[in-house]
Amino acid sequence: MDTTYRDAIAELETILRALETDTVDVDELTARVQRSAHLIRLCKQKLRTAEDAIDRVFENLDQDEEDLPSSPTEEATPLFTPPTPKRAPRAPRDTNGGLLF
Repeated sequence: MDTTYRDAIAELETILRALETDTVDVDELTARVQRSAHLIRLCKQKLRTAEDAIDRVFENLDQDEEDLPSSPTEEATPLFTPPTPKRAPRAPRDTNGGLLF
């Protein structure tokens, strides 16, 4: 099973609490330190992978912006043009709301 970033951080916090409270004997200390090093490497790798994926998204967005018209004379084709509402002309009314004619 692949360890998630969240699981790795939770396990690191558990190891740290155990080390702070001196509940780990010397024989177990080496194993805990080795496990911690493995978890830290795993977290760093997952962060790098996420950073690379995010960078690719922004690069694609930048590329999309470059494809847009750059001068005011070039017009972009709108994706959607809302319909213009049509209103019937209103008859003039007096101050009491009644029609004038």
